[in-house]
Amino acid sequence: MSRLISFLSLFLLTVFAVPIFAQNQLDPAPYDPAKDPNPDMYISSYKDSMPFQTHGSLIERAVLTRCDGDPMKPPRKGAVLKYVNRFSYATLDAHGSTAPTTLKNEQELILILSGKGKVTAGKKTAELYSGMFFMVPCNLAFTMTNTGDEEMTMYLVAEPAPAGFRPNAELFVRDENVTPWTMTDAHWVNAFKDLIKPDDGLTTLQMVLTVELYPMTFAQPHSHLPGCEEVWATMSGEVYFLLGKQIRTLPFGSAYEIPPNDNVPHANFNVSNKPIKFFYFARFNDHEPRK
Repeated sequence: MSRLISFLSLFLLTVFAVPIFAQNQLDPAPYDPAKDPNPDMYISSYKDSMPFQTHGSLIERAVLTRCDGDPMKPPRKGAVLKYVNRFSYATLDAHGSTAPTTLKNEQELILILSGKGKVTAGKKTAELYSGMFFMVPCNLAFTMTNTGDEEMTMYLVAEPAPAGFRPNAELFVRDENVTPWTMTDAHWVNAFKDLIKPDDGLTTLQMVLTVELYPMTFAQPHSHLPGCEEVWATMSGEVYFLLGKQIRTLPFGSAYEIPPNDNVPHANFNVSNKPIKFFYFARFNDHEPRK
């Protein structure tokens, strides 16, 4: 606890102190609920959600959901997504299988968190285990099977496929465990691996990553412009983060989205002696989907 207090004190002095000759500092005014977004509306956990059944036997629990209006005015906690249909934590029972499912007007991106099994789509089958990532395009029937004695758990992102988009013809698969690092110093200290890129068949999203922070480090605080949708979900470790002018924790199965008004900074930091790890996805600006 003393180490956390010392770290937070240094963090706040570093970020919010206003040197005489400094330029472009973060807003030094104290939190004002009348004008500053409530950070707790942008943070949610699957534990706060009721389970619902999809794909025949997959059990999903929402982490973040759609906001049909202005994402700066969420209608309820966690309803902040404008460009992605849903972000869920999902489970498949031991030795269970989903029904053959063909997605319409959306595609699904899935990262396996625990358990083992397989996914089959068209003529392609891939083994599933912790760290396996796959994307199922629309119009391609697929099934998932749990071949183990424990439930298989996963994060699931449903990405819309707009009219005129040319989807992949087959399943996209990547093993995060053996994927090389893309960068190790983004925003000072973010070490990340690409799971999939726009050229691999994304429609709306522009980055899908796993991100690690090493012990006693924190990322550069920064904000995001309108039109951006950036989500951080904990995979492992003891996570603390800045959102706006407040500090929160982010247990496993929780995620947050940054309010997109270019005035709400965020930064993750690791005050433990072990790395912390995130699942991350983002859409930054308007762009043409593949035709």
